[in-house]
Amino acid sequence: MSNAGSRCPGCGSTNVIEDDLYAQCQLVCVDCGSVVSEGVLAAEPVGGSDVSYSRTTAVAKKLCVNLKKGLQRLKALCRILRVHKEIEDYSQTYYNKAYQHESFIHVSLQKKEILTGCCVLVSCRQLNWPITMGTISCLLDADPMVVGTVYQEMVKILNIEAPLVSITDVMEAHCQEYKISSPHVPEELAENIQDLTKRAAALVELAADSWIVTGRRPIPIMMAVIYLAWQSLKPTKHRLKLSLEKFCQIAKVKKHKPALKRITEIKEVLCKLGREIPWVREMVTPDNVVQQVEDILQHRNALLRRALRTHEDALLGECQVSCEGILNQEAAQSQRSDIAKTAPNSSSVEQCEPNSKRTGQPGNGDCHPCTVSEPQSDTQESQYPAPNWGKRVLFAPPCVIHAKKRRVEQPECKDVTGDEEISDSEIESYIRTPQEARIFALTQKMLSVSDTNKS
Repeated sequence: MSNAGSRCPGCGSTNVIEDDLYAQCQLVCVDCGSVVSEGVLAAEPVGGSDVSYSRTTAVAKKLCVNLKKGLQRLKALCRILRVHKEIEDYSQTYYNKAYQHESFIHVSLQKKEILTGCCVLVSCRQLNWPITMGTISCLLDADPMVVGTVYQEMVKILNIEAPLVSITDVMEAHCQEYKISSPHVPEELAENIQDLTKRAAALVELAADSWIVTGRRPIPIMMAVIYLAWQSLKPTKHRLKLSLEKFCQIAKVKKHKPALKRITEIKEVLCKLGREIPWVREMVTPDNVVQQVEDILQHRNALLRRALRTHEDALLGECQVSCEGILNQEAAQSQRSDIAKTAPNSSSVEQCEPNSKRTGQPGNGDCHPCTVSEPQSDTQESQYPAPNWGKRVLFAPPCVIHAKKRRVEQPECKDVTGDEEISDSEIESYIRTPQEARIFALTQKMLSVSDTNKS
């Protein structure tokens, strides 16, 4: 290659080219063959810019410390859940992709740990392994709302199609933990897992129709329906006598306290439906409703419609009774006013004055026709809030039936100057009654006697 601008010092020729001698580049004159200039190997490296020693010798890039910890945590979750190797491989692949994404690489360590559980969850759902989000939240000791947010974000970023889990699969996996089959318990207490799963899943669907599942944790609800399903499959005296705590001891599972409340709520719904069964003559109560569970679940839709119709008829009857009472009261008042108007030798003012004196006395609750009742103000209506609508319907969410009392905002304290008006009721509270006056005089007398004795 010709090098423009260079001249040979020997012959003065400008025909100078670059000649590579091994690893060293030189400028050589073509006419006389003399070397115009020699390149320095250290100053002019061949093959590009300077490269550090660690970069030239490194075979592969080392993993980040947090990435290693995340993969270890992911493997630990897979070991706890006892999933097979394919789910673990899928989880590691998703975690590596999500960790390198810009949405997850600069986040807190807690969110990266939750990301490991989300990768395991989506892998389990894709391969039809029944694991719920509540189980992942419990293993990670994290808020289910945060886990759900990270899960939705990860699925959207990685463009993953995760199928929903069937309640039957989840119930079957949960029933496997209860050791109530023939090899573990006596024959009178043993139950087939498939039959137990089918009955428990039907009870969960009934609980969902009656708003019991809404906003509740899944584990206590599943424990409650499994316990009721186990009792209803063979409602013997021995099974009906066993409490939830004793059942958990036999099944070798840990008891959850909220499961007792869920059992009570499900029994209330079963009682409402059981009372609509035509062929049941006895009164259905929470104590004997377990024996009617099979019939209730078999005719669930028909009993739900019948219970709703009965409840609506009862409300309509109450409304008619109250309306008739109001109409009778208004008719009586109008009749009294007609009699007062037709009375001889008396004016309306003369009739109203004595009656107003009588009605003005305390303790008299009668209302004369001449007195006009003032409409209730907004402040009076606010003192009597509207009744809870959840108690008027047959099935309502528990948060509506047992609504929390709202905190009443207290008025701001004004500065006390001493010029405020004192009401009569407050003045009367400072006036001593005769009994208080006698007690005060007796106390003063005793104090004066004790002072004289001391002196």
